Formats: sequence, C-alpha cells, structure tokens
Amino acid sequence: MPVIRPHPAHRLKRPAAALAGVLALAGCTGSDAATQAAPTWSNGQVNAVSRIATAGGVLAATALRPDGGMETFTAELATGRRLWTAPATMAGRLPGMGVAPPAAVTTGKGETVVASLDPPARKGKWHATLVARDARTGGPRWSRPVHSSFGPQSCGPYLCLTEHTATAAARTVMLDPATGKTLWRLPGIAEVEWSDATRVVVLRLARHPVLESYDLKSRKVVWQQPVERALGDGVDMSGGWAFGPAQDDLVGYIAPYPDTRKRKVSAFGIFSVRLEDGSINWMRPSVVRVYPSGNPGFAPIVRPVDDQGRYGGFARLDPATGRVLGQIGVGDAPGSGWWLAFPPRMDRIGFLKHGAQGAAYELATGRAAKQEKQHAWSFCVTDPKPLPIKGQPPGFYSVAALCEYDLGTGKRAESQGPPPPWFTGSQDGWRLWRDERGALHGIKDGAVSAPGMYG
Repeated sequence: MPVIRPHPAHRLKRPAAALAGVLALAGCTGSDAATQAAPTWSNGQVNAVSRIATAGGVLAATALRPDGGMETFTAELATGRRLWTAPATMAGRLPGMGVAPPAAVTTGKGETVVASLDPPARKGKWHATLVARDARTGGPRWSRPVHSSFGPQSCGPYLCLTEHTATAAARTVMLDPATGKTLWRLPGIAEVEWSDATRVVVLRLARHPVLESYDLKSRKVVWQQPVERALGDGVDMSGGWAFGPAQDDLVGYIAPYPDTRKRKVSAFGIFSVRLEDGSINWMRPSVVRVYPSGNPGFAPIVRPVDDQGRYGGFARLDPATGRVLGQIGVGDAPGSGWWLAFPPRMDRIGFLKHGAQGAAYELATGRAAKQEKQHAWSFCVTDPKPLPIKGQPPGFYSVAALCEYDLGTGKRAESQGPPPPWFTGSQDGWRLWRDERGALHGIKDGAVSAPGMYG
C-alpha cells in the first residue's frame, strides 16, 4: 500500500515543529509597531527552527546560529524584543521529530522559567544539561544532567522530561520548575499531548501506545485509553502523530508506517476522546492527514485510503463529531504536480501549480471556484534542505513556513498578510509564526485560543 509522504518537516513526531508562516516584514530586524487595532511585531534577528513556546508574557524557541550552533532564543511576547539567548543542544532526539523547542512554564508562585537542553558541563556519560532560567533575565535557577532525551515539555504548572531515551532505562519525570525537584516518575517514554492546571494527558510511546490522564496533585491515573481500541491492531508510531484539543475533547491523528517485511502498513487514522474520562467519541480509521492543514483538533483535512492503497477525495472533518463538513472527489485534482493550498477560512481547497494556473473548489458544494483573484496559503518551499546543525546527525528540518499564492498564476501574492489562524493557532489572542527565513512574527488580533497546525 502506498503512503503519503508529507513535507520533510512533518515526519515522525507530531509534525515536528512550530507556528509558522510569512509576513511582509520578513526582511526587517528588531521590532516594529503596527496598528492600534491589531498590534504586530517582526523580529529578524533570529533564525528560529523549532516550535514556539510561550508563558508569562515571554516566547522561546530554538534557533540556529550562522556557525551551525544552536541556541535558546527568548523575546517579549508583546513586542518581539529579544530578551536573552543561551547555547542549546539535542541529545538523543530522533531527526524525524524536528528540532526540540524549549519549554516555558509559569510556576505556582507566578514566576516563569524557560527550560532547555544546554551542552554538557563536562564530557562523560552526560550528553546535555537541562537548565531552567528566569524567563525575563535568563538567570539560571537550577540544572540537571541528561544522558539522552527528546526534550522538556510543560505539563500544567510543572515540567516534564523524557530521560535515558537511548537506553533500556527510559523514563519520564515531572519536575518542579522552581527548584528542579523530581515530583513523579513514569517508566518508559511519554509525550504530553494536553494539560491544564490540574491534569495532564500523555501518550505512552510503547509497542501498544496508550493515552493516559493523570491528576497532577495526586499523580494518580484518571483514565487510560489504548490507541488501538480506536484505530485497530498494529499501530506503529514511527509514521508520526499529532494531537489537539477541541473544547472538552482531544483529537488525535496517527499516520501510517510501512512494514516492508510484511508488505503492509500500520493501522492509522483520526479519533477523538473525552478529556473527562477518556471515552472514545468518534473514530475514522484508514484516513491520512494532508499538508498543509489545520490541527486535528481544529480543522482536520483528510483523505481515505482503501485496502488496495487507493486514495479517495479530500474532506474536512468536524473535530467535535468526526462528520464530513465538506469534500471534493479524487477526480477533481488537476493531474499531477500540485500542492494543496487553503484560504484563511478553509472553505475552499486549492491545488497550487507553481508558475501555472491551478484549481480551486468549494468544500461545501464540491463546485469549481473561479480562479480570478483566488488566493490561498501553501508551503513556501516544497523541497527544504536539512539543517546544517553542528554536532547533530543529518535529517533535522526547520518547521515549515506558509506563503500566500495567487492560484490563477501559481505565483506568490504581491502583498503578504499574516498566515491564517488554522495554521498559526492562537493563544490568549496572540498568533505567532516563523517565516521562511526563520524570522519571528506576532499579531494580537484577539483570535479565540485554538491549536495551530503544529499544536
């Protein structure tokens, strides 16, 4: 059975990376004020390559320096003004997961810290050091030696960290962000998929992957839900995964992974569980997520695949119910050589042909849309090059950026606005993204909080 090969930046992990896009100010440096109605800024003093973490009015991302070294970059959320940087590294993270972002957490006392992996203090069995710093000043608070890890994550008011991932002693720990004290240990590797002030939902990456919800105060399991119960036996996480909240639910996507020995692919599809008790709301096995598209919890676009490996049309699903909100047939795609493109409201699906006329269809009716003045967003670069990161294995890519195109000509639009909310997502009214040069941008447009394409 054939498998859709996504943009290299989306391989393996929850597509690897962060809020992305492009803005007309991409070539600027520093911060620039904009309109009173929607304050914006642009910071071109950075080549951000990871997802963006935010907390306490501060944003943080992993950046690539001109010499190939990595650094943790922080800035004020309100202005984009750079605050501080620190050397960064990765130790044991798999290339397909993308560059590890920092974690930003506000403690129970209202203080915000940024945690990231620094190069090791000295050579030996430790390959990195987890360092927590004051989010505003960069002053170090505490550190923890690390052998191998996928990187830190925020889990409610705490920090979660995978440890010894390259050994049989892999585990996940919960740390006090103020002191670094270990509060909780979980055998094996677990990734945080959702959390609030009292609960966290993790994905246990095992032979039979399981979603588990924990009470943060007692550290006790609230519920467990095997992924295979929703999608069928034979799930293999190597193909990739993505999760996103949809009000009181969590929607997840598991990508297919080919088993060349058995000449078949692993179980795959999209499903939804209730955050309260883990019960399955709906499931759609044997559909693949297309790129670019919205987060599974916000605006999933999928294609069905039958038992013979044949792809069906394109459909947008309702994350609350799993029902089809709009679709077009497989025969409507204009031959080959196209890339998908969507307008801000994602009410149409576009087929972009670079330098030539493409096609567009209304998702609600399936009817062809006129090409004149049809603009849509698609990848700025369709053949990205791996990042030249010093001391890391090849295969790491920066998170993809989106550009606005005229579907009638296949060329980029003359004036570029901020990429659409379905791509950037929104947190507390702010939408953040990186452009194709790695510059960071923000706009406070009051959009309702929602996950973006990368989480």
